[in-house]
Amino acid sequence: MAEEQAPDVVTLTLSSRLELLAVLDRVVLSLCERQGFDDDTASQVSMSVIEAGTNAIQHGHKKDPSKLVDIRFELHSDRLEVWVKDHGPGFDPARVASDVTAPEHLLDARGRGIFIMRACCDSVDFEFGNNGTTCRLVKRRPDGAARAADA
Repeated sequence: MAEEQAPDVVTLTLSSRLELLAVLDRVVLSLCERQGFDDDTASQVSMSVIEAGTNAIQHGHKKDPSKLVDIRFELHSDRLEVWVKDHGPGFDPARVASDVTAPEHLLDARGRGIFIMRACCDSVDFEFGNNGTTCRLVKRRPDGAARAADA
């Protein structure tokens, strides 16, 4: 079995301002194109990364523009991995509604972000530590998709 080649890595650091999510969106869509994702898949990835960025800015940093959100993209031959890291206190995943489509949650004003990320990505994980919260998103390339760099 052949050893996987080291992924291409792109990093981005943004101040915690919601209007900068448009920059993040452009980067995500560009990297999805490079990975050979179709438009629907690229939209799913973009929505998930923007949601993770929004959570970092709103919940992790309380919209404090002096705090930075660090985003790391790894472009592997078979997948895109994205880490979104804030420096906030974290949260208890058990307190987040697991099924926002349940009748008791249909009118909730918030709380759909993690549900959306999990619906759109192949895997969503959180790591909590003294340095903040990291959300890791993984989207696999569809069978037969050729990354532009591979072609």
